[in-house]
Amino acid sequence: MKEPRSFPLADVLSVTTDCLLSRRHMDGLYSILGYMTGQDLFTHQLIAAADACKPALLAQHPDLAEVRPPADIDAPDLMAWLAEAERVHGESVMVAPLDSWRHRDPIEDACDQVGADKVFLPFAD
Repeated sequence: MKEPRSFPLADVLSVTTDCLLSRRHMDGLYSILGYMTGQDLFTHQLIAAADACKPALLAQHPDLAEVRPPADIDAPDLMAWLAEAERVHGESVMVAPLDSWRHRDPIEDACDQVGADKVFLPFAD
């Protein structure tokens, strides 16, 4: 099992709040979810991974359960809100990977989500 690793608070909050707050945008989300699942995720797998990782992150950091940005906040105020959250909770937090994630085949996931007849497999026999 992998050792816990430090991640920016903004990346963690991107998972726990369902708001993309990472300063690295989608790269931050791919990074934390990939680390926690131990899998290189495809875009269509991010929601399932986030759904699995969110409770684990909140169990690891219960103090973040109520940390979420106000609903109708504009971008400059959102950055000020994030800076205050980092001041209170730290700019980074330690994150442990999931024990329970089962490797998911990205093609099978796509077939399950949209139907096998809609997934184009150019090299299939």
